[in-house]
Amino acid sequence: MKLFSKNLFLGASLLTLMSAAQPVFADESNDDDFEKFSISLGVFFTDRESKSQLDGDLGEGSEVDLEGDLGLNRNDVVVRMDGYYRFNDRHRIDASVFDLSRSKTRVIDEEFEWGDTIYPINARINSEFDLAIYKLAYTWSFMRREKGYLGLTAGLYIASFGASLREAQLGSVESDTVTAPLPVFGLRGEYALSDKWTFRASGEIFAIEYEEYDGRLVDAYVGFDYQLWNRAALGIGLNSVTLDIGITRNKFKGNFDWRYDGGLLFVKFDF
Repeated sequence: MKLFSKNLFLGASLLTLMSAAQPVFADESNDDDFEKFSISLGVFFTDRESKSQLDGDLGEGSEVDLEGDLGLNRNDVVVRMDGYYRFNDRHRIDASVFDLSRSKTRVIDEEFEWGDTIYPINARINSEFDLAIYKLAYTWSFMRREKGYLGLTAGLYIASFGASLREAQLGSVESDTVTAPLPVFGLRGEYALSDKWTFRASGEIFAIEYEEYDGRLVDAYVGFDYQLWNRAALGIGLNSVTLDIGITRNKFKGNFDWRYDGGLLFVKFDF
């Protein structure tokens, strides 16, 4: 994570310096020089570390390592869709959607409490953790150069999640499905390295303590696109997200400390 963050910082710095060195885009530039709409379809190779805690009426529950204690897959491959709509050369809306839900049946080797239920050693537990991610962000390009731009972003990182644990004798303990719209702010930019290669990077952060939510989020991305022809490109990227949030809402009270890093392979179409 530290290495990835360092590389992101160096890449963003390089992007800024390279953009600043280019001549300013002329005022007479035509919006037709830019694609209005773009969509990317790809596969996301994830590596995850997840800890969750669901409190009950009697007190705090145990912090459960989803991969270590419950055996959920640490590595997985999911389909991911990203896209954006550009109003003009300085304003655009970005969106992403993908599903990181997992399930597993495992005999546990350590006792823990989930909600008000205590699961003993050797209990056979079927666990399901649903997590869908929706991202929406507006970008204003305050720095526009001939080969790239650097912009400020503001938007929502929307995490919809729920969890359930089932055991034959103890029954089922489920959490309510919770949708957490987390406001994020950051930077986004790109630079054309050549006629074929484009470097892209973004970084968004969030920290809040308001009513039922308390937590932080860091979302970082770096990647390269290779232009196949005028309206299509192949891309590769790295995305790292750290999410630590506590929620007290209706029948749900708990904490989620999740991290996922992953490589992204995609094909990008411009219109």
